[in-house]
Amino acid sequence: MAGTFIHDDFLLQNNTAKELFHNYAVAMPVIDFHNHLDPQEIYEDHCYDNIADVWLGGDHYKWRAMRANGVPERLVTGDGKPYDKFLAWADTVQNCIGNPLYHWTHMELKRYFGIDTLLSPESAPVIWEKCNSLLKTSGYSVRALLSKQNVEILCTTDDPIDSLEWHKKIADEDSGIQVLPTFRPDNILAIENANFHNYVDKLGRCTGSGTGSFDQMMDALKQRLGYFIKAGCRVTDHSLEGSFFLPASHYEVSKIYKKRLEGDRLCEDDIVKYRGFVLTELAREYSRHDLVMQLHIGAIRNNSSRMLLNIGANAGFDSLNDFNYASQLSMFLNTSDLEDKLPKTVLYYLNPKDAEMLAAMAGNFQSNDKNIRGKIQLGPAWWFCDHKRGMEHQMSVLADTGMLSTFIGMLTDSRSFLSFPRHEYFRRILCNIIGKLVENGEYPHDMEYLGKFIKNICYFNAKTYFNL
Repeated sequence: MAGTFIHDDFLLQNNTAKELFHNYAVAMPVIDFHNHLDPQEIYEDHCYDNIADVWLGGDHYKWRAMRANGVPERLVTGDGKPYDKFLAWADTVQNCIGNPLYHWTHMELKRYFGIDTLLSPESAPVIWEKCNSLLKTSGYSVRALLSKQNVEILCTTDDPIDSLEWHKKIADEDSGIQVLPTFRPDNILAIENANFHNYVDKLGRCTGSGTGSFDQMMDALKQRLGYFIKAGCRVTDHSLEGSFFLPASHYEVSKIYKKRLEGDRLCEDDIVKYRGFVLTELAREYSRHDLVMQLHIGAIRNNSSRMLLNIGANAGFDSLNDFNYASQLSMFLNTSDLEDKLPKTVLYYLNPKDAEMLAAMAGNFQSNDKNIRGKIQLGPAWWFCDHKRGMEHQMSVLADTGMLSTFIGMLTDSRSFLSFPRHEYFRRILCNIIGKLVENGEYPHDMEYLGKFIKNICYFNAKTYFNL
C-alpha cells in the first residue's frame, strides 16, 4: 500500500484545521529547545552508513517497543547486524497500532526519503536499499537532515563541566543553524550519588578553584554558568525525580555538604535540603541572567538493575514516577518569588496525573513587571506523554486553566536526527484542536487572529521566551 497514509490532511479532521495548518503552521521554522543531540556530529556534519544506525541508534522509544515485541537484545542494543536490526524494527512497527511510533516512522520515511510505502517485513528490503542509497549522497548529512525540516535553532543538553568545544566551533562557522548549550547541573544536585565527591573534584579542576566548602563549590558552579552564557546558553534544565525541596539555612546546607565530602552518611532530609537550597541559589542566578529554568519532574530511572548492569543508563528502562510534590514545588517557587527573583520557568510533568496541578501552580507565579507572557509555562507533552492523546490533554489542560496563546510549543527530547517531523505532528494536532473549537461554534472563525495564534505557538512564542 502506498501514497495514502501520510497525506496532506493527515490528522486534520475539518476545514478550519486544514486552513490553519496549510496556511500558517507548516512553513514556520523549528525551534527545538530541548533535545539530546550530539553537537560534535553536527559540527563534523556526520554521515550515517545506513538507516538502522541513524534510526535505531540511541532511540530508546524504539528499543522499548522492540523489546515488547519479543525482539532479542542483540537486535536492539547488541551486536546484531544493522540489517537484522532494521528487519526487527520493520516487524515491530507494523504491530504498533495506536503508538505514535507508527505515525512518526512513516512521517520520517516520507519527509526525509520520499517513501510512502508502509514499513513491514515484506517492504523492508526495498526501503532499506532506497534509504541507504540516499544516505550516501551529500544531501543526507546531519546538517542536511536538519535543513530538510527547517530547523533554525536547537538546544542540546550539557553538563556544567562540558567544554562546549563543538558548540563554539559551530557558532564560529555561522552555518545557518544555531546549536546552543543547555546548563544541566543534575550531577551537582545529586549529592547522594556514589560518585559525587569525584564530580565535585572535576568541577574544581575545570574552574581552577577549590570546592572544599559549599560556598567554593557554588562559586565554581556559577563560573561554569557564566562560561555557558558566553557560549550562547539561554536555557537550563533539571531532572527532579523525587523530593527536591525542604526549607534550609545556608549554615545547615554548608554542614550537609561538608559531611558528604567527609564520607558521612546523609539522611533523606539532608539530601532534600541540600538539593532545594542549591536549586534556589541557581534560580536566582538564572533570573539575574534572564535564563529559562526547565524542571522535568517525575522520572524513575534504571528500573531494571539487570539491564543497567548489562547495557547502562538511558537505554529504555526508565518510566514515570507517582510521588506527590505540589507543596514542595510551591515552596521552591515561592522562595525565589518572594524576592522577585523567580526566573522564567517551564514545568514538565511525566505522570499525566500532575498536569492539572502544574497548570494551576503556574498561574500562581505569573505576575511580573517585564510584560513576560506566560512567564511560568506548563511544558509541552514530554517523553511518555508526547503522543496524540497526551498532546491533546496537555493543551486542553493549559487552555482550561491558563492561556494557550502563550504556549511555547513543541520539542523532540530526542537523540535522533530523524526525529524532527514530530514538530509537524504536534502542529497538525494543535491545528485540529483549534479547528474543532471553531467548527463547534466555541470560537469565531477569525482567521486573522487565529493565524497569528498558530504561528506564535509554532515559533514566535519560543523565540521571544528564550530570547533567541
